[in-house]
Parts: sequence; C-alpha cells; structure tokens
Amino acid sequence: MSIKPTYLLVLLFLSTWGSSCFSQGKKKKAEADNFDHYAYMQDIESYPSLLEKGYDETTIHKKLGNANYHSANYDVATFWYEKLLENDEVAVSPDYLYRYALALKSIKRYDESNLWMEKFQKIKNNDTRANLFTSNPDYLKEIQIPKEQYIIENLSDINSPESDFAPSYFAGNLVFTTSRDLDLQKYSKLPYLNLYQSEISEEGKTGKLSLLSEILNSKANESSTSFSKDGETVYFTRNNFSKKSFKRDKNGISRLKIYRAFKNGDSWGEPEDLPFNDTNYSVAHPSLSSDGTKLYFASDMPGGKGASDIYVVTVLSDGTFGEPVNMGALVNTEGKETFPFIANSDILYFASNGHPGLGGLDIFKVDLNKENKPTNLGSPINSSDDDFSLVTDASEEIGYFASNRKGGKGSDDIYGLKRSDSDCFTFIEGNAYDKDSEKPLAETIVEALDYDGQKLAETVTASDGSYTIRIPCQEKQYQLSGKKEGYEVGTLYMLTTSDKKQIKDTRLELEQSTKVVDVGSDLVKVLKLTPIYFDLNSSYINKSAYPELNKVVDYMSKRPDIKIAVGSHTDSREGDQYNVWLSRRRAMRTVQYITSKGIDPSRISGKGYGETQLLNRCANGVRCSESEHQLNRRSEFIVIEK
Repeated sequence: MSIKPTYLLVLLFLSTWGSSCFSQGKKKKAEADNFDHYAYMQDIESYPSLLEKGYDETTIHKKLGNANYHSANYDVATFWYEKLLENDEVAVSPDYLYRYALALKSIKRYDESNLWMEKFQKIKNNDTRANLFTSNPDYLKEIQIPKEQYIIENLSDINSPESDFAPSYFAGNLVFTTSRDLDLQKYSKLPYLNLYQSEISEEGKTGKLSLLSEILNSKANESSTSFSKDGETVYFTRNNFSKKSFKRDKNGISRLKIYRAFKNGDSWGEPEDLPFNDTNYSVAHPSLSSDGTKLYFASDMPGGKGASDIYVVTVLSDGTFGEPVNMGALVNTEGKETFPFIANSDILYFASNGHPGLGGLDIFKVDLNKENKPTNLGSPINSSDDDFSLVTDASEEIGYFASNRKGGKGSDDIYGLKRSDSDCFTFIEGNAYDKDSEKPLAETIVEALDYDGQKLAETVTASDGSYTIRIPCQEKQYQLSGKKEGYEVGTLYMLTTSDKKQIKDTRLELEQSTKVVDVGSDLVKVLKLTPIYFDLNSSYINKSAYPELNKVVDYMSKRPDIKIAVGSHTDSREGDQYNVWLSRRRAMRTVQYITSKGIDPSRISGKGYGETQLLNRCANGVRCSESEHQLNRRSEFIVIEK
C-alpha cells in the first residue's frame, strides 16, 4: 500500500508496501530517499499537481516512478519508468534502469527484467547488484527450485485486513506488528502500528490475541521486537519519540530508533533510547543473538553501502554497547538489506532487493561462521512480491515471515513455515501451451499442490513456456495448476513414487477464458484484467492498455450473445464536474476502441460516473493512501444482456 498524505510524519508502517513520512503542521516535503522500504509512508502526488508546480515531464515521471517503487506499487512504477526511459534512457541515472528491472521482475515480466539488468550492468559494471546478476544467469531456476524445501501457511486466524508483519518469539507466544487498530485512532487519521501477541502451540498453531503491553504501545509506531532468551529484555523499533512528542530532523522527519526495555515484575519498564540512534538517520529492526552479546539491525547511517545496510553491535556485560560494525559486502549491496534475524546457529537471515531474487524483497540466509555467499531461500517462501521479517525457532525447522503476496488476507500477512521432512524429491519438467493455438505460454504461474490442496511449490514459465518444479517423491497424487491472465486454470494430475526422481515432458494446457457469465458480472474480474491506463488527466487510452482491451474484444468475439456496458470511474481528487466529464470521455474512448476492432456498436455502451460510486471512504476532503484512491480509479465492463 502507499499512503498519500500532504504532510510529513514518519510512521513505521508496512503495507503493500511502503511507508510514509508525514509531519503534522509542516508542508515541506522531505526529499530524502526512504532508508527502509517499510519504514515510512510516501506522499504520492498526482500528475496534475506536479504539472501545476511547474515540473517538466521527465521530472514528473521520475517522481511518480520513485514514489510508487518505494511504496511497492510495482505495477504502477513500471508504467512511469517506462515513460521515463522511452524518452531517453541514456540521460537518466543508471539506478532507474535497476529500479525498472526490479519492478518488472515483481510483476513477473522476467525476460524484460533481465534485458534491463543487462543494460544496467553495462553502465555500472562495478555495481554489486550487476555483478551478482551476471555471475549467475540461471539464478531464477535455482530460486524456484531451492535446495531446502518448506511448506508455508497463511496465519488467517491472526492476520487482519490491515498490515501484519515482523513476528518474533516471546514466552511461548508469537509477538507481531499490526495496523489493525487504525479505526480506533482518534488523534490522527494516519495509520499507526501496535504490538500484539498470540498464543502458539508446539506445532506452531496460533491462538488467543492480546495487546503485548500498554507501556510499550504508545502514540508513536512500534514494530520489530526481539527478546532476550530469559524474556527479561526487549528491543523494538519506534519513531524518535520522547516526552509525548516526536523529534524530527531538518526535513521534518521523525526517524526510526531502536529502544530497549527491561521487565519490571509482570510489566515492562520505561523504554530507553540506545546510544547509536540519531535524529538524522534511522536505526531499526533489531535481532538479539541467543547469548545476548550481539545486536543486529538495519540502518541508513552515513558510511553504508546502499539504501539500508545491516549492522552488528556488541552488547557488553554491563549493558552498554560497542561501536556498530557494518556487515560488509558479504551481506550488503547498493540496494536495501533489512529485517535481520540471527539464529542460534549463527545463520543470519535478512531481506534484500539487491541480491538476485524473484522480485521486490526476497529473504536470504548466510552462515556467518563459513562466510559463504548468501543463499536465496527460494519458493515458496519467496515470491514476486515483498517477503521479509523471517524468524525461526531454535531448530530452524519452524518459523514465520511476512509477505504482501496475492491471496493474503490483508496488505501484509504473516505466514508460518515448516521445513519439509522429505529427503527425496521429484523434478517435474514440462511446458505450458495455449490449448487451441499450441502457442507456448510464457509467464504462466505453475503451482504444485498435494492431495489436500496444500501448495508445495511454485514457479513461473520461461519465455518458451518451459518450467521445472520440485515436489517430494512420495507415493501420492499431486496436482499441477497453471494460471495466466485471460486463461482458465489448467490442471494436470499425476501419481509419484519414491523411486521416480524425474518426470519429463509434462504438458499443461490452458484454454482462453470464455466462461459463461451472469448478467451483472464484471469482465475485469472474469478475465482478470489489469488496470486500464489512461494518460493522467487525459481521456486518451494509453497504449499499455491495448492488450487488456483486446482481451475484452476477444471475449466478446467468442461470446456474440452478450452485451457490455463500460463504466468509467475516477477517484475524488479534482472537481466533481470535471471528474464526471473526464470519466465520460474515457468511457467513450474505450467504447470507440472496442468497436474499432469489429465489435457491433449495438453490443456495447459507455457511461462515466466520475466519483459518484466510490468503493471506500475516500470522498472529498478525506486523506487516503494512493492504493485506496486506486481502488476508485477503475474501468468496469458489466454484462447487461445475454
């Protein structure tokens, strides 16, 4: 999620994802990059407002691309970066090429992403990220088929429609961060975070929920806890907050700090500010070693390698601290490394968008005793979206992490993980095809499910439609499921045996979506269309929307018995009358495009609704996030007659 306020006040808010900076009473926008993808909420201005301020097209494309990239709105970021690089890819900073490549990867356009990474590497051949990419061109296959296999499960009993993340262990409970109390907040309309806890069983099942502590939860935002082995000390992240007020840097940003509190009977004592915190940079996401002598954390303090680096500091026997030490090139890149977790075995888990991954943030691990290169934990823990804040039990067989992947309950959800006890695996190789045309289907999501419907692994087909996926080689029935926009789900059943280590030439056939729909159905949902983009503040359809509109044309061609009403909607920004006018024009342009492709005009009509049919609370004068506004900026293709 991205939040779009006008004022700046730093919040530690994870969403789909991004966080934001606001400052009550201050209208000066901080220009500094967010140190941590999850540490702030970013103000995303509109195209018209930037034009009014006198920015040129290139600057606007940069600002809107960056704002959405830092807020993890990767699909929108690709739109603006594409426009930026269309004009002149040579003149812009190489970092835009990297961001565009990562954003493309996050929406599973892997081949395009690789092309842009190659361009990035040619320009910045001394960049760690570029060298990691070129040194392992087959990294995607390794990630999609990792050496260690895990089973994951969404913790639907404790996840909320808001953001839930940063799990940790404490006294037999699972402590986590959540923004579920948003509706209870009275002092500000801005989202904020509290610490909650859930009972967990020996099998890792969650139970009753409660606030962690009235003392630790404050008017500021608390997150990312780490507890000492005896449960008597807690480290956690909070805004720079003392004496009931936020402390800010020169840009009006209340940076993130790590605080420490000690147990006082059955409650916690007053949190103390750690000495290596600073008003001018952020320190966050602590992880304490099992013996209590080392504290790992993320920071954008001066002297780091990238947007945020991972550091370690010694905790001395008298409770004081040594000097923070950067973990160096073994862990840190020019990108973001964050959310460290140090296991009992001295294996460091962390999230990164600088090491090769599936998109967004991926979770990695590195053995600090061996100093081997970091290993991507792979699918199904990592996805094309943001995956982060992993913790494990002492055995490292069971754990938890957070992700904003599709199919969750909220903007960020907590997932349980369990290492598979199978030491035997079957590799399934095959191709996905269009059932009618025999055309190979690239970027098709292939999932392996067991008999109970539990997902065991996931991969994405390459440009030639090929895939390789790994499942336990037991005598069980498995299902392969192929999913692609505009197609019905393709399925393939197979029975594996313990002695069959490889299955070749499997074939997943997907049929284009022509399913029967009821009157009132929206083809956006039926055909799983991505947003229909217009140039902002314009009624002209952007060419990036043509493939989606062509899906509607194709569907109507195959179903001559239906008629469609196009509905165009805007968000509440700009004037009411202007929004009605603009939405009518957009509906008309949409109808014109579809009829130009041979659809009888009597079968399609259009109407603009402006902001009269909002899907949420974001009416005039209500401060909302960019993702909330996006819900209202939509096109509908409603079946009105069959």
